Amino acid sequence: MKQVKAVLCGYYGKGNGGDEALLASLLQMLPKSVKPIVLSGNPSQTRQRYGVESCDRMSTLPVLKAMRLSELFIWGGGSLIQDVTSAASPLYYCGLMGLAQRMGLKTIAWAQGVGPIKRRLIGWLAQRSFTGCTAVSVRDYGSATLLADWEIPFIMAPDPVWALDSKPVPGLWDLPAPRVAVTLRSHSTLTPKRLKNLTHALVDFQKATQTCILLVPFQASRDLAIAQSIASQLTGPHQIFSIEDPRELKGLFRGVEMAIGMRYHSLIMAAAEECRCFALSYDPKVNYLMEQLDLPGWDVASLPDDPNVISKTWLEHYANGEPLTKDQIQSLVDRARMHQDVLMEVC
Repeated sequence: MKQVKAVLCGYYGKGNGGDEALLASLLQMLPKSVKPIVLSGNPSQTRQRYGVESCDRMSTLPVLKAMRLSELFIWGGGSLIQDVTSAASPLYYCGLMGLAQRMGLKTIAWAQGVGPIKRRLIGWLAQRSFTGCTAVSVRDYGSATLLADWEIPFIMAPDPVWALDSKPVPGLWDLPAPRVAVTLRSHSTLTPKRLKNLTHALVDFQKATQTCILLVPFQASRDLAIAQSIASQLTGPHQIFSIEDPRELKGLFRGVEMAIGMRYHSLIMAAAEECRCFALSYDPKVNYLMEQLDLPGWDVASLPDDPNVISKTWLEHYANGEPLTKDQIQSLVDRARMHQDVLMEVC
């Protein structure tokens, strides 16, 4: 079997559990004939964790060398092409995609969550980059609508993390049951007052349910301080789980009754492992997921001011909410593998 090299480009090696889960999913779905070179913010960690070749995503010469050695360039999944966080991110990704296309590599935009895009220049660059791709797959209706407006062919399928293999988490089953996982992240909408109200509500919820609270920072730089702040005020059993292996991160939710999450991939992982989910949305991608799965929740910006209202709503969902059925989960997993079909066809 002839081996081809592929450069994998995404927000990898930056300590974000969701993006690491996308990389793990991509590596799981790549055809055996493809040898990946991962552009990473932490190449040594990426090499060690996944057993793949890796180079520094910001080092020009190693990146150019990787592209010269390769026949494929794959924009890994996630919200790479959006300018709400900053304009620098889409400029970086569109620049690399444009370079790959000029160098004659086959290019794949894989499992993309496109937008929001506010700046006209970024929109023009993004449209040009997607137009030059050999194949495009997206993960939500918002992205699909934007690409349809640009008249770019694509396939739409659920996020590939639905199909990621999970692994058991050491020590999880030693903790008291039932367990509830909480994944909050820093964001402008999560003001100190709203965090205080959520924490108060969580304390009351734990007292009423006698649950063990698992605080799960998906990205330590953004989430750990919040988890520590909440942990300092809980009166019942609790533990902070900082997990680096995305397959273990998904496996954590196998031992959880309910998940309360801001993080997009925490909700996917939890739902895939048959948890009841309650969403706290800070981004359109979370709203799309809430619509797709019919998840209860609030926009963080419109969170109730009364902690009692929050805790009572959580208690109602804990007592009477339903997880996805096994058939629903299997359907999402099967459809998520359509992203693999794109790789098989091009590679």
